Amino acid sequence: MKKILFLFMFFLFGEVQAQDPQFSQFYANPIYLNPAFAGSHGCPRFAINYRNQWPALSGSFVTYSASYDQYFDGINGGIGVIMTHDQQGKGTINHTTLSLIYNYHLKVNRKFTMMFAGKATWNQKFLDWDRLTFGDMIDPRRGFIYATGDVPRGGSRGFFDVSAGMVGFTEKFFFGVSAHHLNMPDESVIVGNSPMPIRFTGHMGAKIPLGGKSQYNTDISIMPNMIFQYQQGFIETLLGTYVQYGALTAGVWFRSRDAFILSTGVNTGTVKIGYSYDVTVSRLNNGVSGGSHEISLGFDLNCKTKKPSFRTISCPSF
Repeated sequence: MKKILFLFMFFLFGEVQAQDPQFSQFYANPIYLNPAFAGSHGCPRFAINYRNQWPALSGSFVTYSASYDQYFDGINGGIGVIMTHDQQGKGTINHTTLSLIYNYHLKVNRKFTMMFAGKATWNQKFLDWDRLTFGDMIDPRRGFIYATGDVPRGGSRGFFDVSAGMVGFTEKFFFGVSAHHLNMPDESVIVGNSPMPIRFTGHMGAKIPLGGKSQYNTDISIMPNMIFQYQQGFIETLLGTYVQYGALTAGVWFRSRDAFILSTGVNTGTVKIGYSYDVTVSRLNNGVSGGSHEISLGFDLNCKTKKPSFRTISCPSF
């Protein structure tokens, strides 16, 4: 029998909770990583992201994201809007979010700037009961032939949550922290209580020029980075670096005990295109999972008025 039985019963109890969806091109989706990146580019910035995790499995995870952010002189800060849609188990569970961000920019001195952000998010979560399979549906010889006696319970929930973040940076170095779901809303889609766990993120990075320009008059630099995340007992540490050669960027990351992330991208100054692939090194290897594919598309537009005078952050694009 080739049909795989997926047990989603852990979503029915409050004791077990899922982690937030993750993107491997962290800085191609900066305000998802930390809302304090909103407006850090200055002029209008749009980003679209697509991730397909473990496509070789019948119950893969597919996540979409679209965002906009921009700095406004009148409010001395940035505004950001981000929408995400996460499909788990081929649409068995769907989670859609819409967030609004305000980010205050504080110029501490001539070389150091800090940004402080708050994010308000509306969540809509839906469980498709028709896609679930239960033990009473199985015949030992003929497989799934019976109707289940289980009665659908709930199936949809809307709820509100808040997040906050901070970023500090100089010309060549930046660091930041963020905390998502600070109010720990109930995300259960059936009877019962399931508080959404707080996700803590810390990150830092630098941009190091490598001796000016190449023989083709092209800038070369490396950008080492580190990201640490914690959510409900789940700890993730990521170490990696990018190499930028003119418009081209390539990077490699290691995700603790799980995967290597290989990425590449092109930044024309207005359009950014990136691709990354997660090489799974855990027991759920590439032959079983198919790894993870991610594509990003970004647009950095010109300001209609003069560009803001504040210093922009030197973080990688992919």
